[in-house]
Amino acid sequence: MARLLYFGRLSDLTGADSETISLPAAIRDGHSLRRWLDEHKALDGALLERSIRLAVNNEIVADSHPLHDTDEIAFMPPVGGG
Repeated sequence: MARLLYFGRLSDLTGADSETISLPAAIRDGHSLRRWLDEHKALDGALLERSIRLAVNNEIVADSHPLHDTDEIAFMPPVGGG
């Protein structure tokens, strides 16, 4: 099962910092996971924002990166400071 991590405001929107799920067969890459999760969790496009970075197994990757059911997948919004 894949472990999903949500950072920053995404943890507020999803209601969790992390979760473990079995990826549906149609999920083959980061882009398809973003679309599916955004719709499944009714996030109104939050995961589709270009500023949200995707990391797989602690490495920042492009949305075209292939995913496997054993991956740790993190969604990271930009970090602001002041």
